Amino acid sequence: MKRFPPRNPNRPGGPRKPGDRRQGAHKQGAHGQEPERQHRREILRIAGLPSVAALFARAPEAVQRLLVTPGMAQAASDLLREATARNIAHRIVPDEALAKIAGTPLNGGIVAETAPRPVRQFDLGQAQEWAKRWQPLVILDGIGNPHNLGAIARTAAFFGLPHLAISDHPAQAAPSEAAYRVSEGGLVWLDVYRLHRLPDVLRRLSAFYTVVGTALGAGAPMPMQKLATGPKPVCLVLGNEEEGLSAATLAVCAHVATLPPAGPIQSLNVAATAAILIHAITGGFRTR
Repeated sequence: MKRFPPRNPNRPGGPRKPGDRRQGAHKQGAHGQEPERQHRREILRIAGLPSVAALFARAPEAVQRLLVTPGMAQAASDLLREATARNIAHRIVPDEALAKIAGTPLNGGIVAETAPRPVRQFDLGQAQEWAKRWQPLVILDGIGNPHNLGAIARTAAFFGLPHLAISDHPAQAAPSEAAYRVSEGGLVWLDVYRLHRLPDVLRRLSAFYTVVGTALGAGAPMPMQKLATGPKPVCLVLGNEEEGLSAATLAVCAHVATLPPAGPIQSLNVAATAAILIHAITGGFRTR
């Protein structure tokens, strides 16, 4: 451990007394956080033109500030005009400044600031109504990489799914700025729910959904048309990138599906697997 030399009591200003504070020291916010760090937690910065456009389309009243780089100003001109009409604070800032505000240079030249959307509590009564409307359901259990969460949300929204559920698995990623960025607007269009005690919930969901778990090499290949044309809509459960679904979860699934490889690569990224299976359970673009 690196040790620092004792403070010299003869240095200018003398030894620091209890309660003294250096001039110019950062003031601490609630819970000991510096104001800027605390502020970042209270603001969600949605980056990229598709995601920002989706936010303006679905919930423009939630936008608190719009920031655009000079190179993106023309492409974002409609959004800038809408921000003016709605009296939303907006300005054009240099690329470097936007990278600092967004926390990443991968911001697409546009950032909308909004309050974080709450993750709703999963309700079985609501889920039953979704099943009656033949809305397949995707549940994520321990998907820890926010980029995978964002990619899955993008696929789900692409195929018209209105809901996404995440479990209380300790590794499960929640919607974040990185996930929103990768989702290309998908997370804006989805309502996200959190559920607890996944095996118990799946057992009860099986009354009105066909619950399909996924496992690498442990399940059986399933005809794609069977997933979309069964007697009930499908609830697809995707597990942690490293460990997959637990034995307790797999035990309550009506089917455990796997994608058999046709080439030398033995597995797919969970987001790629999700894309294939979501296409299957929705019947592509077909709706009932």
